[in-house]
Amino acid sequence: MKFHIEVDCTPEEVRRLIGLPDLSEVHQAYLDQMKEVMAKGVTPDMAETMVRNWMPGGAASMDFVQNLMKGLSTPKSKD
Repeated sequence: MKFHIEVDCTPEEVRRLIGLPDLSEVHQAYLDQMKEVMAKGVTPDMAETMVRNWMPGGAASMDFVQNLMKGLSTPKSKD
């Protein structure tokens, strides 16, 4: 025996149905904060802080990212 059930509902309706919290206000506050930071411009120390938060492994990961950026920004020698 095979059953096929089709449910037509919006993501908001599914969120309410399964009992997930409404995070739209938190999401909007986060977006507003990000827009404000982007309007001011990202400083090098802010970029370093973001990369440190994104990359697990601490200093080793930071060194990897720095070497990667250094390698991408320096022209290759013609050997």
